[in-house]
Amino acid sequence: MYVVECSDATLYTGITTDISRRIREHNRSKRGAKYTRSRRPVMLVLWARFESRSIAARAECKFKKLSRSQKLKKIMLADRNCEVQYKKTCKT
Repeated sequence: MYVVECSDATLYTGITTDISRRIREHNRSKRGAKYTRSRRPVMLVLWARFESRSIAARAECKFKKLSRSQKLKKIMLADRNCEVQYKKTCKT
């Protein structure tokens, strides 16, 4: 599961097996999500690995139900606790 921050400061959440490719797609190709195409560039703010795609999909669904402030708290908490991989910038 990953979360990107768009140029308009909105957050987009998704799942992928190849984070570098997916960020490139969001920023440069037509394969990026329709939502992010008009909000480029995107910046990776959270990346979490899960044992399976189904577990990642459940985590994504749960995360998407949170309010923006709850999402930001989770992102900051994850960074502080080193529970997930976190980047402020992703230059791909």
